[in-house]
Amino acid sequence: MSEKQINLGVFLMGTGHHMASWRHPEVPADGFEDFEYYRGIAEIAEKGKLDMLFLSDGLSFNRLSHPAEIVRFDPLTLLPALAAVTSKIGLAATASTTYNEPFHIARKFSSMDHLSKGRSAWNVVTSYYEHEANNFTKEKHLAHDLRYERADEFVEVVKGLWDSWESDAFVRDKDAGVYFDSDKLHALNHEGKHFYVKGPLNSSRSPQGRPVIVQAGSSEAGTTLAAKTADVIFTAQQTLEDAQNFYQKVKRKIVESGRNPDEVKIMPGVSPFIGKTEAEAREKYEQLQDLIVPEVGLDFLSDYLGGMDFSNYSLDDRLPTDIPKTNGNQSRRKLIIDLAKRENLTIRQLYKRIAGSRGHWTIFGTPEQIADQLEEWVVKEGADGFNLMFQTLPGGLTEFVDEVIPVLQQRGLFREEYKVATLRGHLGLSIPESGYAEVKVK
Repeated sequence: MSEKQINLGVFLMGTGHHMASWRHPEVPADGFEDFEYYRGIAEIAEKGKLDMLFLSDGLSFNRLSHPAEIVRFDPLTLLPALAAVTSKIGLAATASTTYNEPFHIARKFSSMDHLSKGRSAWNVVTSYYEHEANNFTKEKHLAHDLRYERADEFVEVVKGLWDSWESDAFVRDKDAGVYFDSDKLHALNHEGKHFYVKGPLNSSRSPQGRPVIVQAGSSEAGTTLAAKTADVIFTAQQTLEDAQNFYQKVKRKIVESGRNPDEVKIMPGVSPFIGKTEAEAREKYEQLQDLIVPEVGLDFLSDYLGGMDFSNYSLDDRLPTDIPKTNGNQSRRKLIIDLAKRENLTIRQLYKRIAGSRGHWTIFGTPEQIADQLEEWVVKEGADGFNLMFQTLPGGLTEFVDEVIPVLQQRGLFREEYKVATLRGHLGLSIPESGYAEVKVK
């Protein structure tokens, strides 16, 4: 095996990440609410020995939203169901720190970890859709920095609750009538700026120590939170140089946070188009691009740019300079503006570019060419692995598993069989000690 091993997750987005994926002739248009459809995807991903399924979420939409956002299963309903029909692949669910409470999140992810025997992960988000506030008895979304301040405390509370029970607390001695060792049960008694949580959690210690924490923020506040708390960092990067800069910056922050940088995996999103030739791969891309409804594409771009009003512009104009600030996803807004400037794109060209990958890296080629590009980013320290964003599902995933995975395996870059059963094990991460165990050592 190569010294470098690539971690690979599958980012589930309904029938595919491309906003027009549901119109593709080989895609089931009703897959968004069909459990058997998701079960099939999970089975393909597990056949490919991939690390995890990653399910995003949002709590609001408009009539022009991506179809996967208009109707979608709750991640903490779908993934436990998939846990019952899989045995090895990790299961990462998105849950907001802005519109949830720590005790709920700690209990739900701990439950999923036990149900899956150590395969759960929590994707920590602060929510960037501003209209979500209106669905939770709030007039407006919390300010960006305040959302991250709340998230920081939220994660610490959840981690504290996950440590309520030491791993050997439950003796279950039938003869003596002792169910647990009370010295190994710990109440949190947290009192902070945003939360008062007594604990303990009514769920025992996770089979993998704690569920894996994923964090997807790339802003300054987001990377600071990720460096402090995350096991996996999901990011959008367009070029190897940008990816290397992000990688170095975040790994440095991890060290500054007193953590081991090898214990945090950086996994940019990537959207691969595979063909017998590069030209064939690009043709598949253009077929999808031709299915975009202009009104939907423009609204999609406007949303990422903070509600930009394009009514006074032609679709063939260049992106204007007077773009409003946003309280939403600031790092993605900057990435899209930089992309437009770097490639001198028109408004039409820009919304087409983000129609599927939403600013993530898109690559084209034969299976060998796809493997070359993924390998280069990992070897040159732009990534530890990737979150695969297929434009159509299940077809894109099937092609990747059947054609690219064998190439990576032949190069010694990816496992041929699962060696362990937990998500931490797949990612090569150690089991974290309980916070209370650390106190005892001191």
